[in-house]
Amino acid sequence: MVLAMSRPQLRKGARTYRLRKRVPANLVAIVGRREVAFSLRTTNPAEAKRLLAEEIAKLEADWAQLRQNQPDATPPREATAAINRNLSEREAAERAEWMYVHWLGLHRENPSQQRFWPTDLYRHLWRSPSGRVETRADGRVSVHADLDFARAEKVGELEAWCLDQAETVLALHDIEADEASTLRVARAIAAQVQRASLTLTALARGEPDAGSVTTRAAAPAATPPVKAVGLIELVEAWWQEAERTGKSDSTRESYTNTIKQLAAFLGHDEAQRVTVDDVRRFKDYRLKTPKKNGQPLSPTTVKNSDLAALKSVFGWGVANGRLAENPATDVTVARASKVKLREREFTPEEARRLLRAASRLQRGKELPQTYAAKRWIPWVLAFTGARVGEIAQMRRQDLRKEEVEGHSAGVWVLRITPEAGRVKTKQAREVPLHPQLVEMGFPQFVAGATGERVFLVPEASGEIAGPLQGLKNRLSEFARGHVTDPGVSPNHSWRHRFRTIATDAGVSGNVIDAICGWSPKTVGERYGSVPLKARADAILRLPRITV
Repeated sequence: MVLAMSRPQLRKGARTYRLRKRVPANLVAIVGRREVAFSLRTTNPAEAKRLLAEEIAKLEADWAQLRQNQPDATPPREATAAINRNLSEREAAERAEWMYVHWLGLHRENPSQQRFWPTDLYRHLWRSPSGRVETRADGRVSVHADLDFARAEKVGELEAWCLDQAETVLALHDIEADEASTLRVARAIAAQVQRASLTLTALARGEPDAGSVTTRAAAPAATPPVKAVGLIELVEAWWQEAERTGKSDSTRESYTNTIKQLAAFLGHDEAQRVTVDDVRRFKDYRLKTPKKNGQPLSPTTVKNSDLAALKSVFGWGVANGRLAENPATDVTVARASKVKLREREFTPEEARRLLRAASRLQRGKELPQTYAAKRWIPWVLAFTGARVGEIAQMRRQDLRKEEVEGHSAGVWVLRITPEAGRVKTKQAREVPLHPQLVEMGFPQFVAGATGERVFLVPEASGEIAGPLQGLKNRLSEFARGHVTDPGVSPNHSWRHRFRTIATDAGVSGNVIDAICGWSPKTVGERYGSVPLKARADAILRLPRITV
C-alpha cells in the first residue's frame, strides 16, 4: 500500500505523533520491510515537524549508505514508473466520489451521533496555522491563534485519517501514486466527507433530504459486490492467509473464540449484518464479563484481544471483497491508568526465596518433567531473561557447547528457536549459560532427559500447546506459593529483573535486547548483529545468586 507523504502522523485516539515512510523499492530486500514507522515521542505539532525532518534525514543517510554498499541496487523500471504515477485533480476526485454515499450510509440512521468530523474545522485542513494580530491600548502587539491546541490536534487527526483513506482507495485500484497525488485524493475525500456531514447535520435538525442520495455503491468502484458470508466462515478464511504470514495457533484460537462469542451475543452468524453499534454493544458486554476469579475483564484485555480480533478479521474481509466495511474500525476502549505500587521485577529477597524453594523442592506425585521444571526453570529464567514458555518448550538439542574466543573452557549455549515452539518474535536467538547454571549441573540434567522435550510431555499427536499451557500454569502456582505480592508476575518478573541486573552490571542495551529477544528500537539498531562472544562476556558480568 502507498504510504502517506512524509509528514507527522496522528492516529485516531492517539496523542503522540509518529513517522511513517516508505522504504525505497530497491532497498526493501536489504532492510527487510516495506515501511518504517515509529513514534516521534511528542504531542506538539511544531515539535513533531522538527523531529520528523531530523529522523527523515537520518533515514535518508542510512539508505544512501546502503546504496553505496549495494551498487547494483537500482529500482526496476516498472517500480520507478509506479512510484512516479501522477493523478490529475479530476482523477483524484473520481477516486473519492464513493465516500459521500459511504459516509451517509454509516450515519444516516442516527445523524446526530456523527461526531468524528466537525464541519467547522474543514476550512483549516492542510492550511498553515494562522491567527489575528491585535494592538493593545498600551501599544503592545499580541497574536491570537485561530485554533486552540485541542482543535489544532483534531485537524491533524482529520488530515491523517483522510490520507489513510486515500491510501486504501489507491491500493484497491492498484495505483502507486506519488505524494502529491495521494494528497489530492485525500483532499477530495475530505470534501466528500464534509458534504455528507453537512447533509447529516441538516437531517439531524429534521430538515428534509434536499437531494435524493445516489444509489451508487458506497464503496470504491474497484470493490465488487460482496456475497453473504458467515462469521465463522470469515475467521476461517482469514486464518488460511494469516497462517502463511506467521500468525500463531494461539492467535487463531483467540480470534476464533472472539468471533464465536460475537455470534452468540448477536444471535446470528451473518457478517454483513454486524454494525458499529453491534460491536459497541459487544464491547460493553465483554467489559462486564467475569473471569474465573469473578473479576470483570480488564479494558486492556477487551481492547487487545476482543477488539483486535474483530478489527483484523473484519478488515481482512473488506480487503478481500467479503465485506463492504469494517464495523470495528473506530470502536475502542479508553485506557485506564494503573496504580503502580512497586517495580515489576522481583526484589532480591523475593528472587532468593523462590530460587531457594526451587533448589530444595522435593519430588511429589507430579510428573518427573513437571518436577524438573519447578526445579530448574526459575534458575534459567533468572540468568537468561527468557520468556517462561521459551524455556518450558526446550528440547535436548537446543543446548550445546561452543568454542568462544576468550573463554578457554568453552561456552554452553541455549538456542531459543521457533523450531521448538512459539517464540514471540518468531526469530531464533542464542543465549550463553551463566557459569553458576553450569556448576549446578544444568547441562548434565538436559543431556540425561529421557525424551526430546526436557520439561513437558507432548500429546500423542505431537502437539505441545496444551501441555505447555498446563506447565506454565503449574509454574505460576509454584511461584505464587512463595511470592504472593500481586504486584509482580510469578514468571514474567524474572524478565524485568534480568534487565535491571544486567543494566546495573554495565551490559549495553543492545546486548541485553539480543539476549532477551527484544526488538531493536531504531532503524540503525536493526543492522548488524550482536556476536556470541559479546553475549557470553555480558552473561559473565552478571553476579552470582546466593540463596
